[in-house]
Amino acid sequence: MTEPPLLINVYERNFTRLVKLGIINDKGELQFKESLKLKSGAYMDLNLDYLGKDEQGYIIAMAHNYEQNGDIMADPDMQIRIIPKMRSIEALTFQQDNMGIYREVYPDANHINPKAKKELNAFLEMWLRNLIKQGFKVIP
Repeated sequence: MTEPPLLINVYERNFTRLVKLGIINDKGELQFKESLKLKSGAYMDLNLDYLGKDEQGYIIAMAHNYEQNGDIMADPDMQIRIIPKMRSIEALTFQQDNMGIYREVYPDANHINPKAKKELNAFLEMWLRNLIKQGFKVIP
């Protein structure tokens, strides 16, 4: 399996990975309506939810979840924006319930957290790469 070239940026590489997973097509269009559950062997299911659209593109949530003491725990849960015109995606939020972590790139409409932007997009890159290696894929 060939990795996207390093000459493109993390946002474009992650777009290519979402295409490879079948979550979006080559034009950046979602390949599911409201929600989707992907399975792959013994790995935790990958849950996808359509959250809406903004001026740049689509916003979805991706999560692995498990149950602990009757509560559904995110391990992790990320919101991401798909920007079809730029053939890129960006991480917006990250949540890891068992560690009490919640981070967001845009805490409000007028501010950006550059450290969170860099770290969350790097984590998303690693996670998407792992999902591909683990065999997750939307089957039409």
